[in-house]
Amino acid sequence: MKIWTSEHTFNHPWETVAQAAWRKYPNPMNPAVIGTDVVERKVVNGVLHTHRLVSSKWYFPNWAQALIGTAKICYASEKSEVNPSQRQMTLKTSNLTFCRYIAVDETVRYTPHPTDSEKTLLTQEAVVTVQGVPLSSYMEDLLTNKISLNAGKGRQAIEWVIGKLDTEIKEFASSACKSTDELLSQTKKSFDDITSTARRSMDDISSKAKRSLDDIEKFAKDYYIKYWRSMHDAANDNNKDNLPIGYLISAVVTAE
Repeated sequence: MKIWTSEHTFNHPWETVAQAAWRKYPNPMNPAVIGTDVVERKVVNGVLHTHRLVSSKWYFPNWAQALIGTAKICYASEKSEVNPSQRQMTLKTSNLTFCRYIAVDETVRYTPHPTDSEKTLLTQEAVVTVQGVPLSSYMEDLLTNKISLNAGKGRQAIEWVIGKLDTEIKEFASSACKSTDELLSQTKKSFDDITSTARRSMDDISSKAKRSLDDIEKFAKDYYIKYWRSMHDAANDNNKDNLPIGYLISAVVTAE
């Protein structure tokens, strides 16, 4: 049995590193991992529990393949817990392929750095056991070296994902600003159109109201003239002197 341990500090807050850890695969640093599939996911007392199946390609030397067999794709079971209130993320992975001869149990923890809360401490431990085949100790050393190499690639992958996240945030912010500017411009244009339409409508109403007022005044004048003329005619017909002709003519002229 071989035990391998490692520590690494990321110069990023725990929230950023934990988010990057979820998006770690696939990455160009470690193309051996070809996929992850969620088997189960649930939240218990505020803690996210996830069970994933990890698919990868392990390349063993020919002599090792003669001892344990071959497999185009190797599978591993990964069970994780994320506790956002305590800022802890723990992943435990065990191999499923070649488990008759090989047992690789790895534990990875992401926690805030004990002396700087703006940094994240990564601790890794792997227990490698090979049994039932010759050269078991040599194969354990081979697997341990492979794990150490992949751990370095994994840390690079975390930094790569964080870089992608920063780029996505900047692009989103830029897109949001652009969308806001377009929305404000469109709103201003719509407001200008509404104002212009309202102004034209008010002008039309004013013009129509003025025409209506002129028509009312003209009708009133015509009616007034006709009224006094009829009064004049009635006075002449009845030979009445209480409405002098001069007065009637003066009224008519004034109305016109």
